[in-house]
Amino acid sequence: MTRRPDPVTPRLLRRHPLPTASGGKRQRGSVLVVGGSRRTPGAAALTGLAALRVGAGRLTLAMAASVSPVVAVSFPEAGVVGLPEDDDGSVLGDCADTLLEEDADAIVIGPGLTDIDQTTIMLQGLLPRLSSDTAVALDAFALGALANHPELAEPVAGRLLLTPNSTEVELLLGREPKDDATGARETAEKFGAVVCAGGIVAGPDGLVEVRAGGPGLGTSGSGDVLVGAAAGLLARGASPQTAGMWATWLHNSAGERIAREVGPIGFLARELADGLQHQLSAI
Repeated sequence: MTRRPDPVTPRLLRRHPLPTASGGKRQRGSVLVVGGSRRTPGAAALTGLAALRVGAGRLTLAMAASVSPVVAVSFPEAGVVGLPEDDDGSVLGDCADTLLEEDADAIVIGPGLTDIDQTTIMLQGLLPRLSSDTAVALDAFALGALANHPELAEPVAGRLLLTPNSTEVELLLGREPKDDATGARETAEKFGAVVCAGGIVAGPDGLVEVRAGGPGLGTSGSGDVLVGAAAGLLARGASPQTAGMWATWLHNSAGERIAREVGPIGFLARELADGLQHQLSAI
């Protein structure tokens, strides 16, 4: 059994500081979120909200064209790009040219995507063509595509962050790991990535665990907030390991703080996103 990872504490985070948040919005980095089918535009919106709450300067949401106007009106802080979709409202994968027109320091792919085959096509067309300076975070259906096609990670190894749940860790490894820490570490090694899974952060710089949190984090949209926070920090210039560690601590400790105020369950993912800013200022 893997030794229990060291805990992430505010003191540890201060030893791994985030880039200074100075200058205008372009200096704080641009995030592109690719997700949001007709049925699930909220997943992409939550991801983008979290990215802004941790200090990213610019946000673009790319989602199914049928819902993009409504999201653009309801989320005035974001630029919104409509993507082609099928009759069921799933985003079609042949959209790399459109996505590459966006100037992104960090790109998140997966929140709210609903067709694994089309997501695979998207990753195949996009990842090899991204700038070497662009950090990549994969979540949800993008993780399923990666599990089926591990070679997708090769063009972005070393600048890749994954946010799987326990079921997705098993899919990525092709087997059940001995324990959560082993699963995160082996997934990170397999894909050349930093992995944030169940409070554990694994990557080339080691294995740590955020022990804050609680059952309230198991709510719809919580994972979207986590990957959005990581993407916002990546866009600001943090390394994947630093971004993953900070994002997991901010996400989990925000949940713990809300639970103290309103109870252990029943709070919403959007409240987690809004709580990130408070936790960030507390370090």
